[in-house]
Amino acid sequence: MADRLTRLMEEEREDLYEVRTHAAGPKGSLPLTDELLRHAPSGDLFGMTQNVGMGWQPSRLNGDQYLILSTQGGIRREDGTPIALGYHTGHWEVGLLAQSAAEEIAAHGGVPFAGSVSDPCDGRSQGTTGMFDSLPYRNDAAIVFRRLVRSLPTRRGVIGVATCDKGLPAMMIALAAMGDLPCVIVPGGVTLPPTQGEDAGKIQTIGARYANGEMTLETAAELGCRACATPGGGCQFLGTAATAQVVAEALGLCVPHAALAPSGQPIWTALGRQSARAVMSMAERNIRTRDIITDAAIRNAMAVHAAFGGSTNLLLHLPAIAHAAGVAMPKVDDWIRVNRQVPRIVSALPNGPVPHPTVRVFLAGGVPEVMLHLREIGLIDVSALTVTGMRLSDVLDWWEQSERRRRLRQRLREADGIDPDTVIMPPDKARQAGLTSTVTFPTGNIAPDGAVIKSTSIDPDIVDADGVYRHTGMAKVFTTEKEAIRAIKTGGIQAGDVMVLIGRGPSGTGMEETYQLTSALKHLSFGKYVSLITDARFSGVSTGACIGHVGPEALAGGPIGKLRNGDWIEIVIDRNQLAGSVNFVGEGDERFGPEEGARRLAARPPHPDLAADPALPDDTRLWAALQAASGGTWNGCVYDVDRIIALLEAGKKVLG
Repeated sequence: MADRLTRLMEEEREDLYEVRTHAAGPKGSLPLTDELLRHAPSGDLFGMTQNVGMGWQPSRLNGDQYLILSTQGGIRREDGTPIALGYHTGHWEVGLLAQSAAEEIAAHGGVPFAGSVSDPCDGRSQGTTGMFDSLPYRNDAAIVFRRLVRSLPTRRGVIGVATCDKGLPAMMIALAAMGDLPCVIVPGGVTLPPTQGEDAGKIQTIGARYANGEMTLETAAELGCRACATPGGGCQFLGTAATAQVVAEALGLCVPHAALAPSGQPIWTALGRQSARAVMSMAERNIRTRDIITDAAIRNAMAVHAAFGGSTNLLLHLPAIAHAAGVAMPKVDDWIRVNRQVPRIVSALPNGPVPHPTVRVFLAGGVPEVMLHLREIGLIDVSALTVTGMRLSDVLDWWEQSERRRRLRQRLREADGIDPDTVIMPPDKARQAGLTSTVTFPTGNIAPDGAVIKSTSIDPDIVDADGVYRHTGMAKVFTTEKEAIRAIKTGGIQAGDVMVLIGRGPSGTGMEETYQLTSALKHLSFGKYVSLITDARFSGVSTGACIGHVGPEALAGGPIGKLRNGDWIEIVIDRNQLAGSVNFVGEGDERFGPEEGARRLAARPPHPDLAADPALPDDTRLWAALQAASGGTWNGCVYDVDRIIALLEAGKKVLG
């Protein structure tokens, strides 16, 4: 035992034992005044001591202080090689953006501070218990970010550097609540696709394709090795990570043309400097975050989301941002109205019709280019203020005539031979190319409180000539995602089936993301003929006839939790009118209407295997209870503190 401990602890270095017991300390003196010593809080004074202790020059202490928060993860050497890996590429390089911003602040005489809260990877946690912490992490991280902002009371403004599925929404929620401060978001950018290979969305299906005999082991290993072609940035498709970047810019929280920049490249690093100049200018001009995030900004973000064909996860995140900012939270009727008005005009992964990666969307003009088209047809509010200190109308005027726009669109032509107007299309051209509006909110006796489907991503081959997707099929019900993916891999799912995954909402799993299933269905030859219904949610890269967010969730007594194998389910999704239904309409050889189906479901007990996942952590159980008390998933999974306190007080009175 002693020998083992000796081997653990001993190192053959004499300098280990040359321990110093005091040091001279920094040279110079603090720039104190009689006024400061008499009236400043002791924390301000001790803060100056700590600043010089960390190496800041005493003569430079009086500059304005700015806080740079990020989601940086991993440990990198100066040459970029890893010492310790991060959870994902999205936060691997964002420290370089923070460094760029800090250097710009210092160059203008300011004092930059930095802190970070790393974030998980939804891709890494797909199909694992790690997914149980994914959505709850967003609320937790937003709380920590806010605490970090408040814990530096001398800051004049905040820069938030983030990307990916939960880190960037958490950052936006946190900074939206800092209404009295100037705040700027710096999106963390995107990774490049491989020159030859598959994108990071499709590559997540190698297990299912191999198990179904549609890919060799050698091919899977080779393609999987190079899907993340560059070391930093979010995935190459318009999933939740990229959509969150788009929404941040559409809200006015970013400098122009910030979303979807290729990570690690000079045009990306410049965002840190540009954002630093923006936040310092905001502070000088007394422009605050509450001036940026207004009802108009939220409406603009919804319109841009629809035009891009963005992830359905933003239906959870944008209401939470609005809630934090104290403005009107978008409801289902608002989303329906916007998606009926706003044409989808971006052709990109995963929805197509041409699978352009996000770097091409950036080169084609990104958010400002889309907003130019929306301005032309009167679908955005150009009076909204941005972090540039300028109204959106002025920003778009600049963009339209800018050298940046001209040269980057030309670069797309030269580098990839792609016409920018085939990536971001004029609305008429988009309609001719078959692009349809983004999301539909079906209801029915299975989803009386509603559900959501990215209707634009249903394979056109299975949509009728009138633009309506119709599928009546037999249910195969699963109570765990593991059972469901096993059925897909082992031949338990065939064309025509309706997969039903229940008990995977907030109370069951923290509302896990089920991309493992949706991606397998997309990339298997028979998958487009299978529908999926669940009270869980989907990755932003998910496509197909997949209906999620079904409410009420099964564990809250929702009818979805009463379905059985062999039930007949009818799905109707009108991609033109953005209306739809999902109904239980038969048992065995018997068929009946939705009203009779509702009556029978009401009389049934829950599925015998329906239960919260036994591995669900207490942290997530608490999150589920708090968000349920605050209005649940259709209210953005927020914490409505006043309502929670009122319910606790009422409960205490009942319990005596």
